[in-house]
Amino acid sequence: MKKKILIVDDEPNIVMTLEYTFKKQDFEVFIARDGSEALHILESNFPDIVLLDIMMPDVDGYQTLKYIKSKESLKQTKVVFLTAKNKASDIEKGLKLGADKYLTKPFSIKKIVSEVLELLN
Repeated sequence: MKKKILIVDDEPNIVMTLEYTFKKQDFEVFIARDGSEALHILESNFPDIVLLDIMMPDVDGYQTLKYIKSKESLKQTKVVFLTAKNKASDIEKGLKLGADKYLTKPFSIKKIVSEVLELLN
């Protein structure tokens, strides 16, 4: 069965790159361009992992993570922050809220793929 990944980012180039990469890895890929779109997708699809930007319009990554953590149906879902916010305090906040990993932009696609596969195995 295909693993499901939800990519949440408001930067089209990042979304396209990640979508292409994970489809090649045989993932079922869902895309959200902001947190409210992500919440909508999360209600009906239960991804194995979410790649989540923090700074987005409407609902930010922190609020999206809190939603995921509050839902019994998403208990198994892993969350990886993928963000330009790279201060120690940002990283600490993200991990405190329950993110499984915190990766900063700019990023290496190979590193993201290996981190995702590692979290899912």
